[in-house]
Amino acid sequence: MKRTFIVFAIVFLFLGTFAICEESVLIDFTLLQQDMVEPVQEVEGVRTNDLSEKQNRRTIMDYQTAAGATFTDGQKALMRTSLALSNWQIELNSSARNVTSLSLSRVVPAHVRTEKPQKNAYGEVETVPVTVPFADEEVMGVRIVFPTSNVNANAKVVPPFEIPAYEKMAYIDDEGNIAMNEEGTRVDANGEPFDTSTTRFEEGYGVVKNVGTLKAISVTTMGMNYPYALYVWLKDTDNVERRYYMGTLGFDGWKELRWDNPTYITDVRTREIRIYPIYPRGLPYVKFMGFQVVRDAAQAGGDFIGYFKDVKVIYDKAVLNTERDIADEDLWNIVTEREAAKQNYEMTNFGQKQVERFLEYTKYAQETTFTSSLEEAESSDEQ
Repeated sequence: MKRTFIVFAIVFLFLGTFAICEESVLIDFTLLQQDMVEPVQEVEGVRTNDLSEKQNRRTIMDYQTAAGATFTDGQKALMRTSLALSNWQIELNSSARNVTSLSLSRVVPAHVRTEKPQKNAYGEVETVPVTVPFADEEVMGVRIVFPTSNVNANAKVVPPFEIPAYEKMAYIDDEGNIAMNEEGTRVDANGEPFDTSTTRFEEGYGVVKNVGTLKAISVTTMGMNYPYALYVWLKDTDNVERRYYMGTLGFDGWKELRWDNPTYITDVRTREIRIYPIYPRGLPYVKFMGFQVVRDAAQAGGDFIGYFKDVKVIYDKAVLNTERDIADEDLWNIVTEREAAKQNYEMTNFGQKQVERFLEYTKYAQETTFTSSLEEAESSDEQ
């Protein structure tokens, strides 16, 4: 009897400590550098100064399939965008939205220094190496112009498109096309087929899969003594968006802000046990939807400057990675069909919005100065 009691005690001890949590990088902004070559500046008369910025190779997306038949092949070749930091946007609420705020609020890649100026023994200024976090990396830099009036205002920092959760892994060539072999299968840079178990936006590009209960979220950010509140927006498999309060930005320097789930139960013996079918339940996920900076009416308005390095999550696995005696998916193909349908839905919504932006890019006036009539008159006189 005593031996049986000891065995049960050991079993429950393991159960209490076997609530394995996984840590993953949800999104790392240093991975979103502009590493694509410049595409053509103009195609068939379409002015593409804004569209020709360098893109991020891993996350570039083609939305020409959502365009109508009125666009030419040359115009459709320009319908690409990516998660490169210069493509991210600031969405202001109605109280914060004015002409000045809309024109000046933006997102840019911010390079972290590796050296600093310093005077030597002779009084001459020279550069010396400096050790700082994330040296020589490009993090996300954000400028938001809040109104100076006493109103509650907030702004969301959002990606140029909702990050797809089911986009298959692909290698993008220098022209922005997906590399495929003769059979139409996506291949890597060496021509080898990709492992389909990982999608393009996992591994630090905005999506984490096999997520059960969230235990904690962290944001690595540089504070500059602003009293504003910071939130993280996430979306799950059921298309439910949730906002997580990370704290205020009233500090100076780099810091990891953390949200801990107040309802997370560590001891599995007190949890509500739920049993789900192993197959064909797809892997639940969370995706990054953006940041939100909130300014209270009692706080001073004006410019806000912030820098962000990454967002991480700690979570319980939804499904243990166990080997199966029968290859269920190869036999039934249920999950593949469901994910393909979800991917098509995501791409349809993504493409329509991008096409509308493309039309605006082609219409707006890019000239900054007038053509001088005096110079034209002088040139005609010389002739």
